[in-house]
Amino acid sequence: MKTLIELYDERPIENVLATETFRPEETVIICPPEVDANRALKRSLEKYFAHRNCPVKLTFLPTSLLDSQKIGKRLLQVLETHDDCAIDIAGGTDAALFAAGSVAGDTPVFTYSRKKNAFFDIKNAAFARDLPCSVRLDAESCFLMAGGTLLKGRADNSRLREYLPAVEKLFRVFSRFRREWQRQISYVQRVSSSEPGVLSVCAPRTAKADHGTVTANPQLFEALAEEGLILDLEIERDEIRFEFPDETIRFWLRDIGSVLELQVYRACLAAECFDDVVLSAVVNWEGGASQRDGVTNEIDVMAVRGVQPVFISCKTSEIKTEALNELAILRDRFGGKGSRAIIVTSSTVSDEASPMRRRADELNIEVIEWRELALDQLVKRLRMQPAG
Repeated sequence: MKTLIELYDERPIENVLATETFRPEETVIICPPEVDANRALKRSLEKYFAHRNCPVKLTFLPTSLLDSQKIGKRLLQVLETHDDCAIDIAGGTDAALFAAGSVAGDTPVFTYSRKKNAFFDIKNAAFARDLPCSVRLDAESCFLMAGGTLLKGRADNSRLREYLPAVEKLFRVFSRFRREWQRQISYVQRVSSSEPGVLSVCAPRTAKADHGTVTANPQLFEALAEEGLILDLEIERDEIRFEFPDETIRFWLRDIGSVLELQVYRACLAAECFDDVVLSAVVNWEGGASQRDGVTNEIDVMAVRGVQPVFISCKTSEIKTEALNELAILRDRFGGKGSRAIIVTSSTVSDEASPMRRRADELNIEVIEWRELALDQLVKRLRMQPAG
């Protein structure tokens, strides 16, 4: 095929898979007028195909996707002016599908099944008959296809694999002291500096906190020292001294949520089923190049399995309804149907009928709690595909 005709769909994946699989010279996207007027989205789709090393000419033809006659006219216009066309009916509205069936004639028509992750011949499209989809996405691609941009987050993902042994040690300490972790990390925040190169700490054992004071727990700091997460530890009656090995571990020990995010990141890698894993994935909704240029959100961990993105939020405190709602919105906007949303908590949510559990079920969000955070169990949960 030289020309692929796409019926625009609100699910981003439906608009790009056929082009990447069959590599036409031109893809004509019949879309609503507001999509044609959205220059940022059109630029983002062009960036997507450039990022995927898939050279293609994109042409947008605006029309109402609720009017089958108007859609039919657009389809005929393309068929009469382009050679070797094929129509992908995986996306689009019912009116668009009706119009495609009415005017296609002998033009090849095919579709894509998300559940089977394969293309199927509807009419005269032997090239798509029972063809498995071999596309494997990365996190950046998932955002680009939906008009967003992946920005640099809090973590240097290029170096994280070097730190996996330290992540294991950090989680081991956290497992022993998780009930007081938040208070003890708040102590570290109070007595240490975040300035570049300042790794030494010499401070009173009791420091001011948001509500009163917090005192360093000697056993926790001794455990950190035994694991090599702090160096040269000295604890006296009224004073504590130690040094961070480097700025990365200093950041982890000054950030309450890092330990849980790192354990999930480590488990995603250990699962060996994901094509891309990103810690602290910051997305700009409008495709801007910075966090100041548009609306941004941070996804604690994002993983991609084939064409299925997985959005993971980590909480060391009680899960609030707002967190569930935000995660669902991100999943729906940048993943759509078939993607997964998971919320991970270090607390124990034992009541299956709790309001939080019910809301998570309503939003189709998977919940992973403390008893499933050991590496082998977490890997098992991440590998599982939810029913439906």
